[in-house]
Amino acid sequence: MTLPPYLRVDPDGLQLAVKLQPRAAKNEIAKALGNELRIKVTAPPVDSAANEALLRLLAERLDCPRGRVELVRGHTSRHKIVRFHGLAAETVVKKLASG
Repeated sequence: MTLPPYLRVDPDGLQLAVKLQPRAAKNEIAKALGNELRIKVTAPPVDSAANEALLRLLAERLDCPRGRVELVRGHTSRHKIVRFHGLAAETVVKKLASG
């Protein structure tokens, strides 16, 4: 299976490149933007609220425990790397696309 450009398999799991848009009208996973998946959250970028909203949205969409979704890079940036632990690439691709 060919992965989309925003997903990458690494030894610790699966990495997702995200461009986050805080303070959006609603929480949603939008279209890919180059090598990143655009995700919108209603939370403001204050006290990690937008980061937590992002991780909760992804865990909910992937139907997995919040502990399997980890923000590894980009804590203060709009450009982030999220790692999924113990999830198959095919499952992630399918569930992210079915929005």
